[in-house]
Formats: sequence, structure tokens, C-alpha cells
Amino acid sequence: MTPDDDGTATIEFVWLTLLLLVPLVYVLVAVFDTQRASYGVSTASRSAARAFLQSPDPAAGERRARIAARVALGDQGLDGASVRITCLPSPGDCLEPGSSVRVVVRATQPLPLTPSALGSQLGGITVDSTHTEPYGTYRSER
Repeated sequence: MTPDDDGTATIEFVWLTLLLLVPLVYVLVAVFDTQRASYGVSTASRSAARAFLQSPDPAAGERRARIAARVALGDQGLDGASVRITCLPSPGDCLEPGSSVRVVVRATQPLPLTPSALGSQLGGITVDSTHTEPYGTYRSER
């Protein structure tokens, strides 16, 4: 050990910690944001399908499903998600015995700490969820 090496281990440790720890924390924050978005769209699609099937008619079901999805997405801080509602096996078979409703919710979660000056399409992770809920074969028509 020479006298010129005194104190350099501390400086090297601090720089290596910063260089390795900052990217690791950024990746963890991005993963947690993506997981939150994934949970939000999953909950929104399930809630919307259930709200649709509990309505008295398809028009009210559409409104209730969109409101339920908006509440679930807002709970997770997701704005601008798309909600698509489809009655199966055909659009005319809503709320009839043996039919079902499919709800697809899609949202794009922007990467954390992305500057808006570089554009809104710089980076993001798209998550979606599909939930199909049966109306039931032995239920009465509405």
C-alpha cells in the first residue's frame, strides 16, 4: 500500500454504489408501476363485467360497466384507459340465458421520471386485461 492510495476505497465504494444502485431503484420503480397498472386493468375488467350483468337492460349495463371500470382505474391512478364491452355469442344476445359479456380494458403506463419535453410517446408499457362473465343458462331473460 502506497501513501497515494489512502482514502480511495471510500470514494470508489461511493461511486460504485451510486452507479449500481440508481439504475436498480429505477428498474424497481418501473416494475412496481407496471404491476399497479396491471392490477388496475384486471380489477376494472372484472368489475365492469359484473356491473353489466347486474343491470336491467344493455344500455344501462353499458353505462354501469363504464362507471365501474372508471372507478377501479381511478383507484389505481390510471387515466386514459380504453374499455371495450362485447356481448357473446352475438351483440343482440345481451342479458339472455346462456349469453356472456366480455370486457377488455387496455392502458399504457408511462415509464417513471420520463421528461414530457421529449414527447408523450417516448416510453410506456401497455397492459390489458380480458374478463368474460357468463350470464347463466338458468336465469330468466331481462
